[in-house]
Formats: sequence, structure tokens, C-alpha cells
Amino acid sequence: MEILNKLQGGDLRSIGRSNEVVSDILADSTLFDVAFDGMCNADPVIRMRAADAIEKVTRIKPALLVPFKKRLIAEVSQIQQQEVQWHLAQIFSRLDLEDEELGCVVKLLRHWIESSKSNIVKVNSLQCLCEIALRYTDSKPAIVQILRESMANGSPAVISRIKKLLPKLGLSPG
Repeated sequence: MEILNKLQGGDLRSIGRSNEVVSDILADSTLFDVAFDGMCNADPVIRMRAADAIEKVTRIKPALLVPFKKRLIAEVSQIQQQEVQWHLAQIFSRLDLEDEELGCVVKLLRHWIESSKSNIVKVNSLQCLCEIALRYTDSKPAIVQILRESMANGSPAVISRIKKLLPKLGLSPG
């Protein structure tokens, strides 16, 4: 629980000691479980900082997510806090997904793109969809459609990100 104590205090504009928690987990992977559970904590500051720490750790050690894949998709993804969602949109691209899981993740990301008030959630979701399309090529046509629809209806930040993503998929941004 000491790890969660490092994530509390302050407000949502600060990552607090989450980088220290990242170092702790990288030194001792058994702490990952506690930090992961922190994403479901009652305190929104702890939830956000735990999501930040999990995202940073899994850039280096994505295999730590394997035992938590089902919880990420079924449970953590239901958290309505935008600061958690934008980290989840980064984390989802690191998962090895079965067909049904892939469908759930794509549907969820599309929902966040269409409904979130946060441009960070939207652009991270778009980025994740692009990475999914590159990895799971059967999903590419549906994802390209989501990108094109988002470009037609999106904010300047969303449009700018899509213009950078489409060439990665071998498509013209125009």
C-alpha cells in the first residue's frame, strides 16, 4: 500500500510522485499489481497517477499487462475519468488481443472519440486505433472509416492528429 500513498495528495494537474512509483515497479515487478489496482481507487488523484505509472511502466515492460488484460477491457475501461481514459488509450495498443477483445477495444475507443470532451482522450484513442490497424490488418478498413469520420467532425487537434496518422496507414490525409 505504500506505493498508493506515493500517488495521493495534490490535484489532477500534477503527476505527483508517479515517476518514483514507475522506478519502484521497474525495480520490483511485484508492485505492479498494487499500482494496477490503484486505477480503480476511490480517489481520482490516485486513479490518474496509477494510470500514468502503469502506462509508463508498460512502455518498457508490456508483458506485465498480460494477467490484467481482461480487467483492463472489462473493468478499468468503464472508468469515466478522462485522465484515466487517455492513459488507457495508450495502454490498449500494448495488448495482444483476441478477435472479440479487439472488437471491444475498437468499439470503446470509437465511443471515446465520439463522446469525450477531452481532446487528449480523442487523440490518444485515434493514435491507438492507428497502431491497432497496423498490427491487426483485418481491422484496418473499419479503423480508416473511424478516422475519416472523425476528421470530418473533429476539432483542429483531432484533424491535425489524423493527418499525421493516415500516412502511417499508407493513405493520403486529403
